[in-house]
Amino acid sequence: MGMILVTAGLTCVVWLMQSLRFVEMIVNRGLSAGTFVYMTILMLPSFFPIVLPIALFTVVIFIYSKLVSDRELMVMRSAGFSQSALAGPAILLAIITMLLTYILNLYVMPESWRKFRDMQWNFRYSFAHIVLKEGAFNTLNRDITVFVRERGSEGQLDGVLVHDNRNPEKPTTYMAEKGALVSTDEAPRLVLFDGNRQEMDRKTGRLSTLFFDRATPDLGEFIKPPAKRFLEARERTLDELLNHLDESDIIKRDIGKFTVEAHKRLSSPILSLGFTITGLACLLSGAFTRRSQTRRVVLSIALLVFLQGLTLGLHYYCARNLALIPLMYVNAVLPVVIGYLVLLRATDWRRRRRHRQPTAATS
Repeated sequence: MGMILVTAGLTCVVWLMQSLRFVEMIVNRGLSAGTFVYMTILMLPSFFPIVLPIALFTVVIFIYSKLVSDRELMVMRSAGFSQSALAGPAILLAIITMLLTYILNLYVMPESWRKFRDMQWNFRYSFAHIVLKEGAFNTLNRDITVFVRERGSEGQLDGVLVHDNRNPEKPTTYMAEKGALVSTDEAPRLVLFDGNRQEMDRKTGRLSTLFFDRATPDLGEFIKPPAKRFLEARERTLDELLNHLDESDIIKRDIGKFTVEAHKRLSSPILSLGFTITGLACLLSGAFTRRSQTRRVVLSIALLVFLQGLTLGLHYYCARNLALIPLMYVNAVLPVVIGYLVLLRATDWRRRRRHRQPTAATS
């Protein structure tokens, strides 16, 4: 239960920080609250592989520190519980968390991130979500500016001005009472109603005006989506990441990033076990005293920060040099091995100590 609460708290913090980036889509692109929540929920599976190991470590440190403070671990050790028995529940939970992280990394996260990117793509380029800010000059590029006095609830535009300066010798201005964005097979189009078209010939200084009932300025190239959406590393399956060399849409500089993403999905779940055993090795080795307990908690937190920083650093350098990829697995497995050896050594040390005590008492 504690892990669920900590995971939920950390996830909410990360979710809030990430969702602030999409407030602009609500304000300027007419995104509904329900769609906004759904899109941000699709991002959560990409956060869990990072949050879960830290949440598990936090819960393990808190619970075992409380057991030490309440002398419960001392009683269990006096009753004959071994180090493995004391650490068993936390290790079991770490293994379950590791398996859950593998499921998220290999199946859930790529699918959810792909859906998220598809929705983001549609909202960015679909005609229904290309929203021009009302009461402001909307610059499509340096040569085309659109002004809308008011935007209706059903997408109609009132008081539209379009200035087209793509031909500097003959700049053109459209002014219309009403307008709308409509869908075509090629691209969204801006349709104007009841207005005029003014064109200035800079060579002759002559202004020509044409009144129209309906006009369609040629703005499609600026609101037309690219022909194909590039799939990011996070939205590709493990098979696609490991066999991306045959794909023509992968540029050479992205090969390292795609390869590291694949191995990160395979190695990062082991960190749940590594962080947990590292914390247990710090807390369960040695005698249970309140004075030394604070130092052990601080040491375990420092080791967590070091391991997490080392993991992020390896991801960066491995993307630049693929020969370093085995270090990602070493970094994930080494804390498990060293931490477990420390626990076993602590067990052997206590056994030798118990054997020496009766001898000293007899002499």
